[in-house]
Amino acid sequence: MEIILPVLVLGGLGFIFAVGLSYASKKFAIQVDPKIESVEKSLAGLNCGVCGFPGCRGYAEAIVAGKTTINKCSPGGAKSVKAIAQIMGIEAGDLIPKVAVAMCQGGKAETQVLFIYRGIEDCRAAQMLGGGFKACAYGCLGLGSCVKACPFGAITMNEDKLPVVDESKCTACGVCVITCPRGIMTLIPQSQEIYLGCNNKNAGPGTRRICEVGCISCKLCTRRNPLGEEGIKMDGKLPMINYEKLTSWNEANEICPRKCYSIRKSTISLT
Repeated sequence: MEIILPVLVLGGLGFIFAVGLSYASKKFAIQVDPKIESVEKSLAGLNCGVCGFPGCRGYAEAIVAGKTTINKCSPGGAKSVKAIAQIMGIEAGDLIPKVAVAMCQGGKAETQVLFIYRGIEDCRAAQMLGGGFKACAYGCLGLGSCVKACPFGAITMNEDKLPVVDESKCTACGVCVITCPRGIMTLIPQSQEIYLGCNNKNAGPGTRRICEVGCISCKLCTRRNPLGEEGIKMDGKLPMINYEKLTSWNEANEICPRKCYSIRKSTISLT
Protein backbone atom coordinates (compact mmCIF):
# COMPACT_ATOMS: atom_id res chain seq x y z
CA MET A 1 0.00 0.00 0.00
CA GLU A 2 2.90 2.33 0.79
CA ILE A 3 4.12 1.94 -2.78
CA ILE A 4 0.75 1.93 -4.56
CA LEU A 5 -0.46 5.24 -3.09
CA PRO A 6 2.42 7.39 -4.39
CA VAL A 7 2.10 5.72 -7.80
CA LEU A 8 -1.62 6.53 -7.90
CA VAL A 9 -0.96 10.12 -6.84
CA LEU A 10 1.73 10.62 -9.48
CA GLY A 11 -0.46 8.95 -12.09
CA GLY A 12 -3.37 11.21 -11.16
CA LEU A 13 -1.21 14.32 -11.31
CA GLY A 14 0.16 13.24 -14.67
CA PHE A 15 -3.36 12.79 -16.02
CA ILE A 16 -4.44 16.23 -14.72
CA PHE A 17 -1.37 17.93 -16.26
CA ALA A 18 -1.94 16.14 -19.58
CA VAL A 19 -5.56 17.31 -19.71
CA GLY A 20 -4.47 20.83 -18.76
CA LEU A 21 -1.80 20.98 -21.45
CA SER A 22 -4.20 19.63 -24.04
CA TYR A 23 -6.77 22.29 -23.13
CA ALA A 24 -4.14 25.06 -23.12
CA SER A 25 -2.77 24.04 -26.51
CA LYS A 26 -6.23 24.38 -28.03
CA LYS A 27 -7.25 27.47 -26.06
CA PHE A 28 -4.12 29.47 -26.81
CA ALA A 29 -3.24 28.03 -30.21
CA ILE A 30 -2.14 30.58 -32.79
CA GLN A 31 -4.17 30.28 -35.95
CA VAL A 32 -1.89 30.17 -39.01
CA ASP A 33 -3.21 31.22 -42.38
CA PRO A 34 -2.99 28.10 -44.58
CA LYS A 35 -1.83 30.35 -47.43
CA ILE A 36 1.46 30.90 -45.58
CA GLU A 37 2.20 27.17 -45.65
CA SER A 38 1.32 26.97 -49.35
CA VAL A 39 3.42 30.00 -50.28
CA GLU A 40 6.39 28.72 -48.27
CA LYS A 41 6.26 25.38 -50.09
CA SER A 42 6.28 27.26 -53.42
CA LEU A 43 9.58 28.99 -52.61
CA ALA A 44 13.04 27.55 -53.27
CA GLY A 45 13.46 26.52 -49.64
CA LEU A 46 17.06 27.73 -49.35
CA ASN A 47 16.45 30.26 -46.57
CA CYS A 48 19.15 32.33 -48.27
CA GLY A 49 17.74 35.73 -47.32
CA VAL A 50 18.21 37.30 -50.76
CA CYS A 51 14.53 38.35 -50.64
CA GLY A 52 15.34 40.57 -47.67
CA PHE A 53 13.37 38.52 -45.13
CA PRO A 54 14.48 36.06 -42.43
CA GLY A 55 14.17 32.86 -44.41
CA CYS A 56 11.42 31.46 -46.62
CA ARG A 57 8.90 31.44 -43.77
CA GLY A 58 9.40 35.14 -43.10
CA TYR A 59 9.03 35.96 -46.79
CA ALA A 60 5.88 33.81 -47.07
CA GLU A 61 4.32 35.59 -44.09
CA ALA A 62 5.12 38.99 -45.61
CA ILE A 63 3.56 38.00 -48.94
CA VAL A 64 0.33 36.80 -47.34
CA ALA A 65 0.21 39.95 -45.19
CA GLY A 66 0.50 42.07 -48.35
CA LYS A 67 3.76 43.66 -47.20
CA THR A 68 5.88 42.74 -50.21
CA THR A 69 5.80 41.54 -53.81
CA ILE A 70 5.85 37.91 -54.92
CA ASN A 71 8.89 38.08 -57.21
CA LYS A 72 11.78 38.34 -54.75
CA CYS A 73 12.74 34.67 -54.62
CA SER A 74 15.46 34.60 -57.27
CA PRO A 75 16.32 30.90 -56.80
CA GLY A 76 12.66 29.97 -57.22
CA GLY A 77 12.46 31.94 -60.46
CA ALA A 78 9.36 32.15 -62.62
CA LYS A 79 8.07 28.81 -61.31
CA SER A 80 7.75 30.18 -57.75
CA VAL A 81 6.20 33.44 -58.94
CA LYS A 82 3.51 31.66 -60.93
CA ALA A 83 2.70 29.25 -58.10
CA ILE A 84 2.44 32.03 -55.52
CA ALA A 85 0.34 34.17 -57.85
CA GLN A 86 -2.13 31.32 -58.18
CA ILE A 87 -2.28 30.86 -54.39
CA MET A 88 -2.80 34.58 -53.79
CA GLY A 89 -5.21 35.02 -56.69
CA ILE A 90 -3.20 37.77 -58.37
CA GLU A 91 -1.34 38.35 -61.63
CA ALA A 92 2.15 36.89 -61.78
CA GLY A 93 3.65 39.92 -63.48
CA ASP A 94 7.10 40.00 -65.04
CA LEU A 95 10.11 38.40 -63.40
CA ILE A 96 13.54 39.75 -64.28
CA PRO A 97 15.95 36.79 -64.16
CA LYS A 98 19.34 37.67 -62.72
CA VAL A 99 22.83 36.23 -62.51
CA ALA A 100 25.78 36.79 -60.21
CA VAL A 101 28.90 38.53 -61.53
CA ALA A 102 32.18 39.70 -60.01
CA MET A 103 32.90 43.43 -60.14
CA CYS A 104 36.67 43.03 -60.12
CA GLN A 105 39.23 42.11 -62.79
CA GLY A 106 42.27 42.83 -60.66
CA GLY A 107 43.71 39.44 -59.88
CA LYS A 108 47.17 38.58 -58.53
CA ALA A 109 48.75 39.50 -61.89
CA GLU A 110 47.21 42.98 -62.05
CA THR A 111 47.26 44.27 -58.48
CA GLN A 112 49.81 44.91 -55.76
CA VAL A 113 49.73 43.55 -52.23
CA LEU A 114 50.57 45.26 -48.95
CA PHE A 115 51.87 42.17 -47.17
CA ILE A 116 52.04 38.39 -47.45
CA TYR A 117 48.97 36.84 -45.86
CA ARG A 118 49.41 33.46 -44.18
CA GLY A 119 46.15 32.90 -42.39
CA ILE A 120 42.78 31.22 -42.77
CA GLU A 121 41.82 30.80 -46.41
CA ASP A 122 38.77 33.01 -46.02
CA CYS A 123 38.21 36.51 -47.39
CA ARG A 124 36.34 37.61 -44.28
CA ALA A 125 39.19 36.55 -42.03
CA ALA A 126 41.74 38.31 -44.25
CA GLN A 127 39.64 41.48 -44.31
CA MET A 128 39.73 41.60 -40.51
CA LEU A 129 43.54 41.67 -40.58
CA GLY A 130 44.40 45.29 -41.27
CA GLY A 131 41.63 45.64 -43.84
CA GLY A 132 43.06 42.98 -46.13
CA PHE A 133 46.41 42.36 -47.81
CA LYS A 134 45.60 43.87 -51.21
CA ALA A 135 46.72 47.42 -51.97
CA CYS A 136 43.26 48.08 -53.47
CA ALA A 137 40.84 48.26 -50.56
CA TYR A 138 37.98 47.35 -52.91
CA GLY A 139 39.57 44.52 -54.90
CA CYS A 140 38.86 40.80 -54.69
CA LEU A 141 40.99 39.09 -52.03
CA GLY A 142 40.93 35.85 -54.00
CA LEU A 143 40.56 33.41 -51.11
CA GLY A 144 37.33 31.92 -52.41
CA SER A 145 34.79 32.56 -49.65
CA CYS A 146 32.15 32.99 -52.35
CA VAL A 147 33.12 29.61 -53.83
CA LYS A 148 32.65 27.84 -50.51
CA ALA A 149 29.40 29.67 -49.75
CA CYS A 150 27.65 29.03 -53.08
CA PRO A 151 25.06 26.28 -52.45
CA PHE A 152 25.00 25.31 -56.14
CA GLY A 153 28.71 25.02 -56.88
CA ALA A 154 28.36 27.76 -59.48
CA ILE A 155 31.58 29.64 -58.63
CA THR A 156 35.21 28.66 -59.10
CA MET A 157 38.48 30.59 -58.78
CA ASN A 158 40.62 31.00 -61.89
CA GLU A 159 44.42 30.97 -62.03
CA ASP A 160 44.46 34.72 -61.44
CA LYS A 161 42.60 34.23 -58.15
CA LEU A 162 39.35 35.77 -59.36
CA PRO A 163 35.84 34.25 -59.08
CA VAL A 164 34.27 32.84 -62.23
CA VAL A 165 30.51 32.21 -62.29
CA ASP A 166 29.07 29.24 -64.17
CA GLU A 167 25.83 30.84 -65.34
CA SER A 168 24.26 27.47 -66.12
CA LYS A 169 24.37 26.68 -62.39
CA CYS A 170 23.80 30.14 -60.90
CA THR A 171 20.29 30.74 -59.51
CA ALA A 172 20.94 34.33 -58.36
CA CYS A 173 20.28 33.29 -54.77
CA GLY A 174 22.53 36.11 -53.57
CA VAL A 175 24.50 34.07 -51.04
CA CYS A 176 27.80 35.12 -52.64
CA VAL A 177 26.71 38.76 -52.49
CA ILE A 178 26.09 38.50 -48.76
CA THR A 179 29.30 36.55 -48.16
CA CYS A 180 31.84 38.81 -49.92
CA PRO A 181 33.29 41.28 -47.38
CA ARG A 182 34.24 43.72 -50.11
CA GLY A 183 31.03 43.83 -52.12
CA ILE A 184 32.65 42.32 -55.20
CA MET A 185 29.79 39.99 -56.07
CA THR A 186 26.55 41.48 -57.34
CA LEU A 187 23.42 40.43 -59.23
CA ILE A 188 22.58 41.84 -62.65
CA PRO A 189 19.78 41.05 -65.12
CA GLN A 190 20.55 38.05 -67.30
CA SER A 191 19.73 40.20 -70.31
CA GLN A 192 22.56 42.59 -69.41
CA GLU A 193 25.51 42.11 -71.75
CA ILE A 194 27.80 44.73 -70.22
CA TYR A 195 28.74 45.57 -66.63
CA LEU A 196 31.56 47.38 -64.89
CA GLY A 197 34.23 44.95 -63.75
CA CYS A 198 35.55 47.26 -61.04
CA ASN A 199 34.45 48.21 -57.55
CA ASN A 200 37.18 50.75 -56.79
CA LYS A 201 36.03 54.05 -55.29
CA ASN A 202 39.40 55.80 -55.15
CA ALA A 203 40.64 58.62 -57.36
CA GLY A 204 42.56 57.93 -60.57
CA PRO A 205 46.21 58.60 -59.60
CA GLY A 206 46.06 56.28 -56.60
CA THR A 207 44.42 53.54 -58.65
CA ARG A 208 47.11 53.65 -61.35
CA ARG A 209 49.78 52.80 -58.80
CA ILE A 210 48.08 49.72 -57.39
CA CYS A 211 45.98 48.16 -60.17
CA GLU A 212 46.48 47.84 -63.91
CA VAL A 213 42.77 47.47 -64.67
CA GLY A 214 41.14 49.68 -62.06
CA CYS A 215 38.73 52.47 -63.02
CA ILE A 216 40.39 55.92 -62.87
CA SER A 217 37.17 57.96 -63.11
CA CYS A 218 38.11 59.45 -66.47
CA LYS A 219 34.39 59.71 -67.41
CA LEU A 220 35.00 58.86 -71.06
CA CYS A 221 32.37 56.12 -70.93
CA THR A 222 29.73 58.53 -69.63
CA ARG A 223 30.26 60.83 -72.60
CA ARG A 224 30.90 58.37 -75.41
CA ASN A 225 28.42 55.56 -74.82
CA PRO A 226 25.40 55.52 -77.21
CA LEU A 227 23.01 57.07 -74.66
CA GLY A 228 25.29 59.51 -72.86
CA GLU A 229 24.42 60.06 -69.19
CA GLU A 230 21.13 58.24 -69.69
CA GLY A 231 23.19 55.12 -70.33
CA ILE A 232 26.08 55.66 -67.92
CA LYS A 233 26.52 58.32 -65.26
CA MET A 234 28.99 58.82 -62.45
CA ASP A 235 28.11 57.67 -58.94
CA GLY A 236 30.94 59.13 -56.89
CA LYS A 237 34.17 57.86 -58.48
CA LEU A 238 32.54 54.99 -60.39
CA PRO A 239 30.46 55.02 -63.58
CA MET A 240 27.01 53.49 -63.08
CA ILE A 241 25.25 51.71 -65.96
CA ASN A 242 21.50 52.18 -66.33
CA TYR A 243 20.56 48.53 -66.93
CA GLU A 244 17.07 49.48 -68.08
CA LYS A 245 18.42 51.47 -71.02
CA LEU A 246 21.98 50.40 -71.85
CA THR A 247 21.91 46.62 -72.17
CA SER A 248 24.87 46.19 -74.49
CA TRP A 249 27.81 48.20 -75.79
CA ASN A 250 30.47 46.06 -77.44
CA GLU A 251 32.81 49.01 -78.00
CA ALA A 252 33.02 49.84 -74.29
CA ASN A 253 36.62 48.70 -73.83
CA GLU A 254 37.73 50.43 -77.00
CA ILE A 255 36.74 53.66 -75.25
CA CYS A 256 37.82 52.74 -71.71
CA PRO A 257 41.62 53.22 -71.38
CA ARG A 258 41.75 50.68 -68.54
CA LYS A 259 39.48 48.04 -70.12
CA CYS A 260 37.26 48.06 -67.04
CA TYR A 261 34.11 46.69 -68.63
CA SER A 262 33.12 43.04 -68.80
CA ILE A 263 31.19 41.91 -71.86
CA ARG A 264 29.02 38.84 -71.56
CA LYS A 265 26.38 37.12 -73.67
CA SER A 266 22.74 37.30 -72.59
CA THR A 267 21.42 33.94 -71.33
CA ILE A 268 17.81 34.67 -70.46
CA SER A 269 15.82 31.68 -69.26
CA LEU A 270 12.44 31.86 -67.57
CA THR A 271 12.02 28.13 -67.08
